[in-house]
Amino acid sequence: MVGTTPSGTPKENLGHVVFITAAAAIGGFLFGYDSAVINGAVTGIQKHFQVGPVQIGFVVAIALLGSALGAWIAGRIADRWGRTRTMQVAALLFAVSSLGQALPFAIWDLALWRVLAGVGIGMASVIGPAYIAEVAPPAYRGRLGSFQQLAIVLGIAVSQLVNFAIAQLAGGDVNNRLLGLQAWQWMLGACLVPALLYLLFSTIIPESPRFLVAIGRTEMARRVLKEVEGERTDLEERLKEIQASLRLEHRPRLSDLRGPAFGLLPIVWIGILLSVFQQFVGINVIFYYSASLWQSVGINQSDSLLISFSTSIINIVGTFIAIALVDRIGRRPLLLIGSAGMAVALAVAAWAFSAGVHIGDTVRLPSAQGTVALVAAHVFVLFFALSWGVVVWVLLGEMFPNRIRAAALSVAAAAQWVANWLITVSFPSLAEWSLAGAYVGYAFFAVLSFFFVLFKVRETKGRKLEEMG
Repeated sequence: MVGTTPSGTPKENLGHVVFITAAAAIGGFLFGYDSAVINGAVTGIQKHFQVGPVQIGFVVAIALLGSALGAWIAGRIADRWGRTRTMQVAALLFAVSSLGQALPFAIWDLALWRVLAGVGIGMASVIGPAYIAEVAPPAYRGRLGSFQQLAIVLGIAVSQLVNFAIAQLAGGDVNNRLLGLQAWQWMLGACLVPALLYLLFSTIIPESPRFLVAIGRTEMARRVLKEVEGERTDLEERLKEIQASLRLEHRPRLSDLRGPAFGLLPIVWIGILLSVFQQFVGINVIFYYSASLWQSVGINQSDSLLISFSTSIINIVGTFIAIALVDRIGRRPLLLIGSAGMAVALAVAAWAFSAGVHIGDTVRLPSAQGTVALVAAHVFVLFFALSWGVVVWVLLGEMFPNRIRAAALSVAAAAQWVANWLITVSFPSLAEWSLAGAYVGYAFFAVLSFFFVLFKVRETKGRKLEEMG
């Protein structure tokens, strides 16, 4: 007798779904790696090109504008060329931009390559959740959708570990040379390896059954559904459900998102605000600037890279907690728990940073406050990872009606990247003005996010995509 899961999906089929989900989530790994690798390279870039905090903030943040563009166009590309072909385009962008970032001849040249990398990141941020939501059985969609965020946090962690290892090989200084290049150049170029793996796996996994139905390839869609949901599923009924949801559908356009709420449908605004709150709590300050932040409060370069890696490990732990809980207790409870925990941790961090004393051009924290700041930063990352880090991506992949999913997800993801850019580009100046003040602001948005979820976000646990709307 064939073993089954509690939902009735044969175990071997679930194993296949896990494989293709993990393969698709390599885009999330690249997303995390390419986003966070700059953390270890910031100091090296600044010294090599002799630029100040405004210029370095621009170079770090400009990739996010590329990400907004990539997210904006990904939905239309995915609906025209297919989900897997879009993954292949993103993989090529990752590969080419990695080489370019490793071999820049000027600061503006590096910035251009980072924009190209950002386009790949933005495309991966859209296509991963959409594809996984479309191939996952409803009973497991939350956990499988969490693979995207798990891949992102693994990418972040690996980037910090690679940065630390390269810095150690280069004698602890990212401007030292290693096999003809400075260490920071190797950090930025190492993304080539996972980019090529992503390209390989995106040619192996099947196309989304919903896209296949949309373009009239029903027989192939039936085969894919059989692969992912098993023979015991009524395949004809599933095809009818998909066809019914797509029957009145035309290719999603931005005009389809228009509605009475300030020009957009209310569900689109909810997606946009989920994305904005996910960034306005300041999570990427930790992953883009933590190495230089900890150096600024008296920790040496090598140890600061190690601390950055430790926060990445906490990020992974929190993500596993979210994967275990997202289909059990639901999306909304996790978001509420996360908002409350982040608000407290950020407020404590703000208090610790308020004790900073200026010594020359740097800030130093008393020993007790320094320890509190480190602990608070790790607690903040934990609560983010077990809630907003995972759940927002799950919700964005499943909360929109089929007829507008790709277009709405593109807009929400683009908003996320613009919000990320605003936080990233503003942090160096805010930190120079008042590091404590910056963290008070992030705590304020964490509090707002709690009430937004409480009053505006609906639960989607266990519902079929065809029922969304």
